[in-house]
Amino acid sequence: MRRLYALVAAAIFASPLAAPAQQRPAVLSLPDNLVAEGIPPIPASLVATVRKYTEFRSASLADWHPSRREILISTRFGNAAQLHRVSAPMSARYQLTFYDEPVTGGTFDPRDGSFFIFSRDVGGNEFGQLYRFDFASGEATLLTDGGRSQNGGVSWSTDGSRIAYASTRRNGADRDIWVMDPRTPSTDRLVLQNAGGGWGVMDWSPDDKTLLVDEYLSVNESRLFLVDVVTGAKRLLTAAREDPVSWGDAVFSMDGRSVFATSDEHGEFQALVRVDVATGTVTPIVRDIPWDIESIELSPDGLTLAFTVNEAGIGRLHLLDVAQGTHRRVESLPVGQVSGLKWRRDGSELAFTLSSARSPSDVYTLEPASGRLTRWTESEIGGLDPSSLSEPRLIEWNSFDGRKISGFYYPAHARFSGKRPVIINIHGGPEGQSIPSFQGRSNYYMNELGVAMIYPNVRGSTGFGKTFVKLDNGTKRLDSVRDIASLLDWIATRPELDASRVLITGGSYGGYMTLMVASMYAERICCAVDVVGISNLATFLQNTESYRRDLRRAEYGDERNASIRAWMDSTAALTNVTKISKPLFVIQGANDPRVPRTEADQMVRALRDGNRPVWYLLAMDEGHGFRKKANADAQYFATIQFVRRYLLNDPEMAGTP
Repeated sequence: MRRLYALVAAAIFASPLAAPAQQRPAVLSLPDNLVAEGIPPIPASLVATVRKYTEFRSASLADWHPSRREILISTRFGNAAQLHRVSAPMSARYQLTFYDEPVTGGTFDPRDGSFFIFSRDVGGNEFGQLYRFDFASGEATLLTDGGRSQNGGVSWSTDGSRIAYASTRRNGADRDIWVMDPRTPSTDRLVLQNAGGGWGVMDWSPDDKTLLVDEYLSVNESRLFLVDVVTGAKRLLTAAREDPVSWGDAVFSMDGRSVFATSDEHGEFQALVRVDVATGTVTPIVRDIPWDIESIELSPDGLTLAFTVNEAGIGRLHLLDVAQGTHRRVESLPVGQVSGLKWRRDGSELAFTLSSARSPSDVYTLEPASGRLTRWTESEIGGLDPSSLSEPRLIEWNSFDGRKISGFYYPAHARFSGKRPVIINIHGGPEGQSIPSFQGRSNYYMNELGVAMIYPNVRGSTGFGKTFVKLDNGTKRLDSVRDIASLLDWIATRPELDASRVLITGGSYGGYMTLMVASMYAERICCAVDVVGISNLATFLQNTESYRRDLRRAEYGDERNASIRAWMDSTAALTNVTKISKPLFVIQGANDPRVPRTEADQMVRALRDGNRPVWYLLAMDEGHGFRKKANADAQYFATIQFVRRYLLNDPEMAGTP
């Protein structure tokens, strides 16, 4: 593959009209691991202009120390996120891991905290391996096979002597359950051999004899099993129902006689239920919340169950009195997203990660007894004024079939007048959800370029009930694309928005949607940015990693079926590439195990064959999205240039490809 970035720059400066060397504007040198094709030189001056929008950080909770009031967090101070120790609220962060690859999660040895376990992959390939970091030596020891396998979902036994985790090491396709004493890696043994890539460990029983294991089949269907740790014998806990049931988070009760779980068995949303271990009887606990309950965490004494609720995209924290069956919402939290619940060993504090539109993720703790909220980290936002950042508005519009679709609208900064250009950013998944969140680099588009941003939740998104999430399955896929066409209609009715200047973008499934809109509604947009997107569902399913292939077939359809394959081929953006008449920017990680590089390569090749304008940025050391700061910055700088050239028609960009 040619490194056209350097060639384009050389061609421009070799022109007879080029200025003398001392007058030539300096251009940004991209990292060697990036392959840029068709992208014009990026002026170095742009870096200084946008720097404050690239220097934000975030922090997320990893774990509590088992005996000290101390936490383990993940944050970035170099090129990639690493694990750090925070010994007191708002104290200095002490970095523990130092790798070129990101490390975003870790779990302490629950006995004395003398080590922690973490996972790390290479180049974004998602073949995570487990490591033990020993504080005494400062060294990390590989615990798993170190090969082309996924290992993760670590769950500690109640007595802290063993971990259970899931691994694809046996054949790369099926996810088995293993148990190990991480102090002695040679004790690693296979407990449960499975068929399928959707298996994971949820919890250990209080007596450490039984594992609670889930099998994910699709967003609409999953099952819970009880597995004997010694023999590997498994028993279905959640009996099959006539209609598929989705089970979410789950944990044993303190006495081991029941399981607290979230399930949509009794309605449209994930509700909190109790499952009797002996009989499998399911009893609803919380009946008055018409939203998805997303995560649960039982206190060490078993008396309080903390849970989060996705309330129209806003995260709410609730506390349930297990004995009384009553719950209350925690009102002292700032409005935002709550995730990663972790109780301190003595039960006195609940830690979690919190973010909002004006603040990146940070770690907080709550003392339930007093209601006291304590902030542990304060991540920098690059010198930006939080009050200047756009806050989202919930919007709704009627789609082609009369169904109401919603999303979040971030207006351009108030100092910009007239009709504003729009970026529509479509989430991935497809079972994802756009929620109000810190916009990071995207704040530059709103604050400095006067661009409005809209994050739609098309049919198939989670958070709106199990009926809504099924509406795009299989050959109904194009209905979600039509939801974007209806959003374009809505934009045309807004006096402050310019329907003639709309850019479509999205990552993963959002990239698929981007390409589909670009091929189906080219006359209604001016350009598009596809990030790790699917250009043909059939070729995607053939080439995605085997451990996830059947899970994706449940959503998209089975490409081995002749009629389904014909539908996928006929509707694919790749097949309809001649209809893509507007400029396209394709961004891809070479090691992506989900949406493989072949999806991007074949799309770019087809566009070039048709002499259509396309920029291509490929990171040789990334996977499903750019996680390293240098790469993410380069993607950002190039995207700004694309936005200026094709969305804003900036005169300074005239003459670029």
